[in-house]
Amino acid sequence: MTVNNEVKNKQPNPDVAEHNAFFPSPYSLSLYIPKKTDFDGLKFNKPYQGGKWKVLMIASDERYLLMGNGKFFSTGNHPVETLLPMHHLDQAGFEIEVATLSGNPVKLEMWAFPSEDETVQAVYEKYLPKFKQPLKLSDVLEKQLGKDSPYIGMFIPGGHAAMHAIPFSDEVKQVLKWAVANDKYVISLCHGPAGLVAAAHNEAESDFLFKGYKICVFPDSLDLGANVDIGYIPGPMPWLLGEKLKSLGVEILNEGISGQCYQDRKLITGDSPLAANQLGILAADALLKEVGVS
Repeated sequence: MTVNNEVKNKQPNPDVAEHNAFFPSPYSLSLYIPKKTDFDGLKFNKPYQGGKWKVLMIASDERYLLMGNGKFFSTGNHPVETLLPMHHLDQAGFEIEVATLSGNPVKLEMWAFPSEDETVQAVYEKYLPKFKQPLKLSDVLEKQLGKDSPYIGMFIPGGHAAMHAIPFSDEVKQVLKWAVANDKYVISLCHGPAGLVAAAHNEAESDFLFKGYKICVFPDSLDLGANVDIGYIPGPMPWLLGEKLKSLGVEILNEGISGQCYQDRKLITGDSPLAANQLGILAADALLKEVGVS
């Protein structure tokens, strides 16, 4: 097979580490994965230097998402949707603590890594020790979410793995309740807003924390259509994120993916990897204003 024919291949790539598991097809990767991001520098005037406030990132520790047809999608946290917002927050002076539900290592979609982006590579190397040995979220709840909590906000990165366990986690629900009750920021993008669904876990949906909020999120139309057609995902999603959020009373602003971001109160969201840079800019600016740095 020639290189050109390989790139045209729309069949998902088998992941030999797991039965009936698949990576995205070569064709879908050629469309979706650029070698560099659109990062063009930091936009704030000066960083926070107080040393007190941190951001809690809740990342997925799960690799395999069971699809509607019984196949596994070999996924994880999307590296651009994870690392580029992290870079803006980190450089703005906010240390990022990394947590997973189990305390097991963070899973990244390394096949989506922008191979020639030095900025993304640098933040990955800086935080790699925390990715390998993250905090366990239940420990964070027990020890660090009191009245003197160091966290000014929380960040749930994107990637289809956010659809796995995070939306059904009582621990994530408790963190979200803490964030809203204590006027903290919640930052997310693409499939990451699946984490917001955790606020409805074992709760009356009429009491959903984010009912009436406006957000940007990855559109169901792509997961129902193009992402299956081009072999980015190996089958239909187990559930639809936009459909679920709408049923909980959330208003979705975007129809496609253009890099759109939106802030509603202290919830900051973006629509896709295309939004990662702008989301980081918005989040860094919001947090700096919160601590009195303009």
